[in-house]
Amino acid sequence: MKCPFCGNEDTRVIDSRPAEDGSSIRRRRQCDKCDKRFTTYEKIETIPVIVIKKGNIREQYNREKIEKGILASCHKRPVSIDTINQMIDEIETELFTSESREIPSNIIGEKIMEKLQKIDQVAYVRFASVYREFQDVDTFMHELQKIIKKHE
Repeated sequence: MKCPFCGNEDTRVIDSRPAEDGSSIRRRRQCDKCDKRFTTYEKIETIPVIVIKKGNIREQYNREKIEKGILASCHKRPVSIDTINQMIDEIETELFTSESREIPSNIIGEKIMEKLQKIDQVAYVRFASVYREFQDVDTFMHELQKIIKKHE
């Protein structure tokens, strides 16, 4: 592993343990040249998942796109970044353990909405309004009425 400080290629592992989420290994390393310490994470390499978007356009799965959408819907809401990361990890686990290597984007969107609805209903409505392309107030109100009925 190359040292991020001096570029030396000789580093050694000082400590190794599972990361908090259990899906990777956290390694504490020290450079043999400059003696500085740094942390690396080792993850299992997964087979790439292709997302089938509207218009049958295919692109490689990108975690950052999901994260960006969820962060926008949770803006100024009491949802921690740890909760968001856990939600994305759960969605990824579902996607990557499915037998299909090509997944329609609407499946991903529905999984996000399912998880958001359990965590924060305002964030859920925000995400749904963009994802489902609400065109007017009536569509928005219809979605809110569905949430209200679930709580009665």
